[in-house]
Amino acid sequence: MAQNVIITKSARKKMVQARAGAITLPKIVGMAFGSGGVDSAGNVISPSETQTALKKELLRKPISFITETTCRYECTLGESELAGQYISEIGLYDANGDIVCIKTFTRKGKDNDIEMTYTLDDVF
Repeated sequence: MAQNVIITKSARKKMVQARAGAITLPKIVGMAFGSGGVDSAGNVISPSETQTALKKELLRKPISFITETTCRYECTLGESELAGQYISEIGLYDANGDIVCIKTFTRKGKDNDIEMTYTLDDVF
């Protein structure tokens, strides 16, 4: 079964450097939305650990999250945001603007009269 969520190599490198005390790990500050998570037939494309961006990024928004042993990254698209678009990939980005996690999925159509909330959990 293909994996449809990855932590990027860039993110893993930052985590190792932070644990070694070489850097301070940048905070995850937002979620990026895109439409490049599927091929022309609608099949979900597995993201690559070497990706540095979504395939077709459409929008970036700040997130809210809860911490305990799980960080829940949550972002809501307002009624007018990405109306008429088909979303099939999301990514988390850090304070440096780097994509640190990518998830692909089947196309989700966004109407202009509804809000849509996306959630990613980081479980420790």
